[in-house]
Amino acid sequence: MRSTAPDTPKIDKHMLGVFRYTKRAIGLVWQTSPRLTVGLAIATLFIGILPALMAYVGQLLVDSVVTLTSQTQPTESWLALRYVILEGILVLAFSASQRASGAMQALLRAQLGQKVNVMILQKAQDLSLAQFEDSELYDKLTQARREASTRPLALVNKTLSLLQHGITLSSFAVLLWQFSPWALIFLVFGALPGFIAEAKFSNDAFLLFRWRSPEVRQQAYLETLIAREDNIKEIRLFQLGRSLLERYRAIHQKLFRENRKLILRREWWGFLLGIISTGILYSAYIWIVFDTIQGHVTLGQMTMYLLLFKQGQTAVTTSLTSISGMYEDNLYLSNLYDYLNQPTSSLRGTRTAGIAPGEGIYFKNVSFTYPGAKRPALNNVSLRIKPSESLAIVGENGSGKTTLIKLLTRLYEPTDGVIYLDGTALYDWQEEALLKRIGVIFQDFVRYQFTVGENIGVGDNDEIDNKERWRSSAEKGKATDFIDRLSDGYHTQLGRWFKNGQELSGGQWQKIALSRAFMRTKADILVLDEPTAAMDAKAEADIFNQFHEYSRDKMIILISHRFSTVRLASQIIVMNQGEIIEHGTHEDLLKAGKQYAELFNQQAKGYM
Repeated sequence: MRSTAPDTPKIDKHMLGVFRYTKRAIGLVWQTSPRLTVGLAIATLFIGILPALMAYVGQLLVDSVVTLTSQTQPTESWLALRYVILEGILVLAFSASQRASGAMQALLRAQLGQKVNVMILQKAQDLSLAQFEDSELYDKLTQARREASTRPLALVNKTLSLLQHGITLSSFAVLLWQFSPWALIFLVFGALPGFIAEAKFSNDAFLLFRWRSPEVRQQAYLETLIAREDNIKEIRLFQLGRSLLERYRAIHQKLFRENRKLILRREWWGFLLGIISTGILYSAYIWIVFDTIQGHVTLGQMTMYLLLFKQGQTAVTTSLTSISGMYEDNLYLSNLYDYLNQPTSSLRGTRTAGIAPGEGIYFKNVSFTYPGAKRPALNNVSLRIKPSESLAIVGENGSGKTTLIKLLTRLYEPTDGVIYLDGTALYDWQEEALLKRIGVIFQDFVRYQFTVGENIGVGDNDEIDNKERWRSSAEKGKATDFIDRLSDGYHTQLGRWFKNGQELSGGQWQKIALSRAFMRTKADILVLDEPTAAMDAKAEADIFNQFHEYSRDKMIILISHRFSTVRLASQIIVMNQGEIIEHGTHEDLLKAGKQYAELFNQQAKGYM
């Protein structure tokens, strides 16, 4: 756990500077639903105007009642009743406008939250693997997903609230001006203390939010460890539950202390500054009451002015709070747009076919260093793979085997050198066209919480629901032996996340993943990165014999620690610390008597 906060994020100290996201947020809400946005604006307009009309009608009502009660024989009492009915209509209109505004906000919130989340997820598809592995960018992604989906509508609502109260205050100002222009100054200054407190603590809350993102992610990760079915076995066996819960509580206590400090400071200063606001408000009350006693204003006017002052100060406070809230929303929206504005790879090729079909794959002096690493993961690697050839890669963990595959699939770009496919550099290929030619099964393949058929079908997204292809691929992946025994066959829900889900063994999951690779009939490059580690040697041999039979005209790249499988490859490379130290056929490498021969002989002894 980090003991110190990271560098303070660069926050624009001028409030106007941070409002640059307001226009974008309004545009985003408008794109979500123009009709609801217009309806919300109209409802806001009514909510802004009606309070002043209600106050004015209230004054007319009180004055008419006072006049009628002063008459010895009141003959026009229906006038007071007319004002009562009119005020009732205005109250109903105000209530209807508020209800309509609330309904439209709720509808917009649902649509906008979905739209922003889709934007975040679409951006994730454009990020490189290196960017996903950057902890700072991952913090931005976490922050965006936590807050930004609700902030655009909140910002628009506060903008409309500001407009609404601006209209209300303008109508109040016309009525208060009749009393005294100084009354408007009282009104504004009475609300300033609360605004100052809100603006200050909004900025503090945002800084705290950004500082603690890594700790929040740690909490989420600990929750996953403690409460996920794929982790619980090891957590129980190693008796890690208590220590993980202690770490979880420690993070919570740290975050709680920071929250408590901010909340107590915010409320304490809000109370102190509220005393000033209350003093100004009641000074205005005394002024109005004194003028009424002296006969300068009528009883109805006094009632209206007191109401205007009370509602007016609330309106000013709310307006200033809206500005403060808009500032806070803009700060949080900076997370969303910082994330959405992350640069993506400028390498966008257009080629859909190579200039030399049949040339296969060529690594030419390829090197790669992971971001932040001091030593290269690959160093000056050169090799060729022709169609109908298979390449096996062996070496110790960390020797660069999987890195080579990640470069071939363009999850990373080489630091130096070039990778060619059919005579054309990979960065000149259109990504979709390139990936259609490659089928990859990694050792840490995804166990989709889908049905069996969908788990296999994702290997070819164009025919994900093709049931005939499911069975054909499962037969090649040697998975039909257990699929046919499942309760619903290919429609059986896998995993434990959803109702009636069934869990598979490690070897069965690997057969599902291998069947997924056989779905890619258009792919002529098949990459198998330790895909059979959970199978016994015989099952693995059967699988790879099937692959060789199926892939006579394809290029196969195999990473495995089992030499009984490796020996079937057309060519074998031995890697060590990112470099190719041996290259040849199984027989050639045995004759050379170097590392490959030593490892092969050691493994062979284990089967004697």
